[in-house]
Amino acid sequence: MRASVAAEKSGYPSVSILCGGFAGQGSATAKGLGTPDLPTALYPGHVNLHSIEEMQKNIEMTLTDQVVKGLTVQPKESKLSPEREKEDIIFKGTLDEVNRFFYEKEWSDGLPIIPPTREKVDEFLEFTDSPPDKVIGVLLPDNREATVWNIAINGVMAGCRPEYMPVLIAIVEAMADPEFGQEHLGHTPGTEVLITINGQVIKDLGFNYEQGALRVGFQANTSIGRFWRLYLRNVAGFLPHQTDKGTFGGTWRVVLAENEDAVTRIGWEPMSVDRGFRAGDNIVTVSSCTSTASIFSAGAPTAEKTLDFLAACIVDTQLHLFPLSLIGRSITPQILLSPCVAEAIAKSGYSKAKMKQYLYEHAAFSAKRFDQHRPSETLCDAVKEGKLPKQYYQSANPDRLVPLVFSPDDFMITVSGDPSRDNCYICGQNGFIGYPVSKKIELPAKWEEWLKKS
Repeated sequence: MRASVAAEKSGYPSVSILCGGFAGQGSATAKGLGTPDLPTALYPGHVNLHSIEEMQKNIEMTLTDQVVKGLTVQPKESKLSPEREKEDIIFKGTLDEVNRFFYEKEWSDGLPIIPPTREKVDEFLEFTDSPPDKVIGVLLPDNREATVWNIAINGVMAGCRPEYMPVLIAIVEAMADPEFGQEHLGHTPGTEVLITINGQVIKDLGFNYEQGALRVGFQANTSIGRFWRLYLRNVAGFLPHQTDKGTFGGTWRVVLAENEDAVTRIGWEPMSVDRGFRAGDNIVTVSSCTSTASIFSAGAPTAEKTLDFLAACIVDTQLHLFPLSLIGRSITPQILLSPCVAEAIAKSGYSKAKMKQYLYEHAAFSAKRFDQHRPSETLCDAVKEGKLPKQYYQSANPDRLVPLVFSPDDFMITVSGDPSRDNCYICGQNGFIGYPVSKKIELPAKWEEWLKKS
């Protein structure tokens, strides 16, 4: 759709061909891009499930006439509905009535929301030095501005506390960063994100970083996780059955906080340092997390056996997303280690860099395993076309092992969870559909004073 918009704006007629299941998403996307009348042609069914003969028949019998009409008939011009003024009062009523109204308007995720009254919103705005009208970015598919004001509104609705506001702003800054690729989040796999917090703000705001680190039950972790999905719905415009086309989808994830006390004790640096910041900086990192694996009893008599076990699990969790590396940069899996696992690895002489190098060398798969599933484009083809680095075709041996990622630094390592259990958790990252982005959490000048009052 975005390619068609560019063509139309350049004076060239276009028709976007969509599988039938994406008609609603295509229409909503076109509207968000300011071109609600963009011509489309609908292919019946899903092309991946049809033989060449079926595709040819559908193209001849169904698509051709639609394409011709789209290129030759001027559609009637539609007008876009104006946005409401930001301080408009849109409804008055009881708590139940407000929740029913918001649900019917599709502004709710189905759970009760806290009504975003002017008084509540003002409380959130007190915890930032940024003006309410500050624009963080513009989000697709609705092409709507992300502002400090609507961040506060959705923070209230999600059940956040006012002092979470600096974290919410940093999260939206990451969401709006083109590097992250927020516009792709309505795609078929139904990707959810993993938000990771580093710095003193973890303790200031009461994030859980020990047992049950990704479980609901702690207000900061839980409500901020919910905020992410509400914001995607209400500001970006991702709505189920419309612009959010996840086949199964998922539920927003509880925010992960790193156990920096454990990291310091074992002699490693926190993940925020790996992301280019100083130890102690308050940082939020947002990354897509499409597939996951919970690895229990990961401990072994030697660090190498533990790492070999992890490497094999990482490949099984992440390999189906490897083809996304052919479209952009390397995929970047995030590996969560419970503190006792990280400590055992560190005691064996492994710095975090050395651990990443070991995983780079051992989290590998046979070329045959990839090529058998993608006969239309082998690893050899991808290297010749410049889509993959040379290490993916150093010989023609189908049993040769190739690395899962381009570089050891493409692994993200985070220490969190139950300190006394030897478990790990793997997050399969979705390439250009959610590259990791980290932002500094900018605290207001009166942060310490406000925290004492809250």
